[in-house]
Amino acid sequence: NSKVVVLDADLAKATQTDKFADLHSERFFDMGIAEQNMMGVAAGLATTGLIPFVSTFAVFASMRAVEQFRNMIAYPNLNVKVVVTHGGTENGGDGASHQSVEDIAIMRSIPNTTVIIPSDPISTMKAIKAVAEHHGPSYVRLGRLPTPYIYDDDFQFTIGKAVELTKGNDVTIIAVGNMVERALRAQKILLEENIEARVIDLLTVKPLDIKMVLAAAKETKGIITVEDHSVIGGIGSAVSEYLSEVHPTKVLRIGLQDTFGDCGDPGVLQEHFGLTVANIVEAAKRLMEG
Repeated sequence: NSKVVVLDADLAKATQTDKFADLHSERFFDMGIAEQNMMGVAAGLATTGLIPFVSTFAVFASMRAVEQFRNMIAYPNLNVKVVVTHGGTENGGDGASHQSVEDIAIMRSIPNTTVIIPSDPISTMKAIKAVAEHHGPSYVRLGRLPTPYIYDDDFQFTIGKAVELTKGNDVTIIAVGNMVERALRAQKILLEENIEARVIDLLTVKPLDIKMVLAAAKETKGIITVEDHSVIGGIGSAVSEYLSEVHPTKVLRIGLQDTFGDCGDPGVLQEHFGLTVANIVEAAKRLMEG
């Protein structure tokens, strides 16, 4: 797509947009450490009919440059795609200052903004193609570490549609991003203990797939949400907000409990913050006990 241009903020190697630059140097712009200006430039490029993809760490796009995103891109509903990396605690060694555990809450609260969180390489590729074809501001959140494959090449990604990965009528586990693979591992452990868990990959946080969420609430004993993000304002909040109005349901939210991240190995951090397979299994058992 010759209309696609990519803007990066001096992080091209870390975000891997350098691969695009190697192929299409005439459509790649390194804006330097100036994320706010980068959003403004992207807005300007969008008014010419180009499709700007803005790339940086999640913490910088959702906080340092959020005013510019809100006023220059979302408010005029311009066709800019913000694709961020290093979301959540996977950016372990850089510490809390670089770990974005609030970005889902911030970006989903901004009108006109579509929020997408792919869970594996295939869904990432399909999501990027989908947002390129979708008109309007988009926020795509990626992690940092390698992610196991969940989908095959035939997978069809649709904005606003979640995917039911496993069937089950005991409990529902709704997860996003790097937590989806953990949810699937938890499902297998629960099955060995005669607990059938429905696992849903939410994929799009906004707009929420209310049909699938409502069905899960009606057909299972409760819902567990799992995210590498604060429990305040993330997918747990999105699910709870919707269900509280239409079908009150018990929701257990797994995520960071109103705390910042920390510096350390990502695996150790995720265990520290309760983002493990064992935490999901334990929550499911609590739901089953009532």
